[in-house]
Amino acid sequence: MTGSTTLLLLNGRLPGSDDVVDIEIADGVIRRVGYTDPGRPATRTVDLGERWVIPGLWDNHVHFSQWAQTARRLDVSAAASAAAAAVSVAGRVPSVPSGDTLVGFGFRDGLWPDAPGLEVLDAASGDVPVVLVSGDLHSCWLNSAALALHGFAGHPTGLLREDDCFAVVASLGAVADAVMDGWADEAARVAASRGVVGIVDLEMTWNLDTWRRRIAAGTDALRVEFGIYSQDLARAVALGLRTGAPVDGTGGLLTVGPYKVITDGSLNTRTAYCFDEYPGLEGTPGAHGMLTVPPAELVSLMRTAAEAGIRPAVHAIGDHANSLALDAFAELACEGSIEHAQLLAAADIGRFARLGVVASVQPEHALDDRDVADRYWAGRTGRAFVLASLLDAGVQLALGSDAPVAPLDPWVTMAAAVGRGTEGREPWHPEQAISRQAALAASARGRHQVAVGEVADLAVCEVDPLTASVADLRRMPVAATLLAGRFTHTTL
Repeated sequence: MTGSTTLLLLNGRLPGSDDVVDIEIADGVIRRVGYTDPGRPATRTVDLGERWVIPGLWDNHVHFSQWAQTARRLDVSAAASAAAAAVSVAGRVPSVPSGDTLVGFGFRDGLWPDAPGLEVLDAASGDVPVVLVSGDLHSCWLNSAALALHGFAGHPTGLLREDDCFAVVASLGAVADAVMDGWADEAARVAASRGVVGIVDLEMTWNLDTWRRRIAAGTDALRVEFGIYSQDLARAVALGLRTGAPVDGTGGLLTVGPYKVITDGSLNTRTAYCFDEYPGLEGTPGAHGMLTVPPAELVSLMRTAAEAGIRPAVHAIGDHANSLALDAFAELACEGSIEHAQLLAAADIGRFARLGVVASVQPEHALDDRDVADRYWAGRTGRAFVLASLLDAGVQLALGSDAPVAPLDPWVTMAAAVGRGTEGREPWHPEQAISRQAALAASARGRHQVAVGEVADLAVCEVDPLTASVADLRRMPVAATLLAGRFTHTTL
């Protein structure tokens, strides 16, 4: 049996204060915040050099395996047209090993002057299978060789949306476990270097075995709450999984997360389900977007999860999809979250608070989607990404990235929530900006300061996050990250 361990962090500062404090951590828990007698015994002492100590950060919505793969895919995010994307493909095709598929990521065709099609992609790629995944993950563009490979031969355009896209993307993830786990471990350590202590992983697969295997192999830089999808809901219920329950044998790193159900599409793909028709699609079957789970089915699925103790997390982006999701929460009177909550009817903002539904939002999407929103949600963008209105109504916010849609970096997320703009552009709907304190709390499980009695999941910053400029917030230097008092990253 090992004895107690004590870590003393000397000369730290708390956000919003110039007072210098010491933090004593015993067996992974904060035991004291304040002056510490220099003669007090400790297993280890670290001088923070008057840097700022904050609660460790969480990304409340990620697709972790896809994020880990993104750096290894062709980046087509800068393509301003289908023709430009094809040029990028043509440049990479000669280096693709025989028998492999060229995978690209990040295209956004909502404002392209030309539509994605087979002719331009086939001309650029020949017989090499090509799959380009959109930046919002809700569509993918395949050439003829890839369509045949994935069972969609004869598709007229090669542009697959929603469930068809998800099926293709899932098959792209069929990398050898040892290889993927290595990429995931690397990505976890990079996240820790940004002050991240935990993620909610909503990868569309059975994540229990995946993360149990990764943790057993030594991936220990993050806490992980794993999501469960409809195809695995009965399995999770049969196993007795309950949201918040730790998984045995993982040292407290792995916890059962929510039940994720996707009820509509996305803005860039024009499949977010809205009350109003999309410009240019009037009178067509998809003019309002796509409702992928009808209300009665949604209630039934959410009831199954909630009665088993698995908290629902409902994907809803369009205003009509959000209203229907709130209707389901009202009928069931259960806790849960709406993931994204991008476009909201004015009357629905207060419903989040009254129903106790968490708004799990991704502020960087507002900056990525602003031009597409101005075109396809024209006249309605005042009720898009309404972070300040949600807070004013008493709604709990949980910030995230939806990585790889946006970077897995809470500082980027917080800067977007606070500044509502990027360098060189005016803020977009600045009336919906929130304070630095609110953004920090929404990225740190409701906390903006450390306190005695809490688990010592901490980050140490070079700049006070409550006074930093938006630019400094976005690129915040992180000197150290601790998980239950254990350093997962340090430059000290």
